[in-house]
Amino acid sequence: MIPSVDTAKKLAELLGSTVGYLLGEIDNANLFKDPAMLQRLSELENMPSEDKTHILHVLDNFIKAVKLKNIASL
Repeated sequence: MIPSVDTAKKLAELLGSTVGYLLGEIDNANLFKDPAMLQRLSELENMPSEDKTHILHVLDNFIKAVKLKNIASL
């Protein structure tokens, strides 16, 4: 029997992942193999919710700034 899409979705949800990641369909497949990145994510996950929210907000804004800078340089 071939697993259904719903089964794959449930498995991804249980693993805290996505179906695309499980199928190797992401551009950054090596991202979670980087020990330094995993350490950062682990530390972030263990922080109080309010601190985590602030850090993610700052990170999101840095990412947006870099994207805008790249667009402006086109």
